[in-house]
Amino acid sequence: MRAVTWQGRHDVRVETVPDPEIMNPRDAIIEVTSTAICGSDLHLYDGVIPGMKPGDIVGHEFMGRVVETGPDSTLTKGQRVVVPFTISCGKCFFCEKKLYSACDNSNPVETQDASELLYGHAMAGLFGYSHLTGGYPGGQAEYVRVPFSDIGPIVIPDGLDDDQVLFLSDILPTGWMAAENAGIEEGDTVAVWGCGPVGLFAVQSALLMGAGKVIAIDEYPNRLALARGLGAEVIDFKRTHVLDALMEMSGGHGPDAVIDAVGMESHGFAPDTILDNVKQRIGVGADSAHALREAILAVRKGGRISVPGVYGGMLDKFPLGAMMEKGVQIRTGQTHVQRYSQDLLRRIGEGEIDTTFLISHRLPLEEAARGYENFRYNQDAWTKVVLKAGTERA
Repeated sequence: MRAVTWQGRHDVRVETVPDPEIMNPRDAIIEVTSTAICGSDLHLYDGVIPGMKPGDIVGHEFMGRVVETGPDSTLTKGQRVVVPFTISCGKCFFCEKKLYSACDNSNPVETQDASELLYGHAMAGLFGYSHLTGGYPGGQAEYVRVPFSDIGPIVIPDGLDDDQVLFLSDILPTGWMAAENAGIEEGDTVAVWGCGPVGLFAVQSALLMGAGKVIAIDEYPNRLALARGLGAEVIDFKRTHVLDALMEMSGGHGPDAVIDAVGMESHGFAPDTILDNVKQRIGVGADSAHALREAILAVRKGGRISVPGVYGGMLDKFPLGAMMEKGVQIRTGQTHVQRYSQDLLRRIGEGEIDTTFLISHRLPLEEAARGYENFRYNQDAWTKVVLKAGTERA
């Protein structure tokens, strides 16, 4: 089959690799019909996530058609399914608490030492996202082996096309959980850093949850326009002092809740960001956390902070004093996709949530390298790239 492989920093290639096979009774093989490039994939592309090996198949946002099942799978051949990016067993302590992204059993034992060293506990398995998370081949391919297929995949009813439901795999539930973690109350003022795909879905979700005002912060005109189209007010951080503007737009006390949808590669013009970026480039730095620092300083006293943006290591200059003295709460974590999938699928089917506005480009799988390059360096125009993969298996 053909698949997108990681070969090093800023080097992805479509290559011919072996077809996946059933390895466990709960497995299924999915023929991929749509897959997407995620903002988190850019962390791999930029070489800032450890544990990647040349030849690894990338991609964790995908859906397709079931073509083969193990004897203990609950799927049947021919079903259309969206596959969550997190791999969850459904039976461990964490899965039983619906903390699916904290699964104890989906990351192979031999890979756990490194993630325990970095994070204190072994991470759950993820598709296409380094050997820290199990080394599972990803979904930017013609076919994918899906472990624990009786737990993860979301069966899609007739009448909904791929573009409507593909983002149930990651960014839609991630944006929804980000808003949920912000503890939004009716009429709240909510500020969202970053109008990438997760940030835009966080804007959409916050408004659906009853926020009175959502303020979206970014530098790209098209992304700010998309946020405005969802009903947000916007701040261009290149043209406006963010903290001053947020105080004015929130009646002088700061937003009730803030969402950092940027993560480890935050950029801007502040001195802290310049130093972060220099240290990252020479390999001695921590994550760049300008957006998170700004969010902590902006949120009102007693407010809430939600962090869906991906962080991979340590932070310099973390404003712990401001967080403590203001008495704020902070919630973060990988998304528990299965917890939200049925409710969000219902909302899509009823027309309450639209996801198709986000897609700017659709490319054949063979053009993945062009998609990555433009998604990385032309972010204003390339808001979301969907790759169309595969032909039907004979």
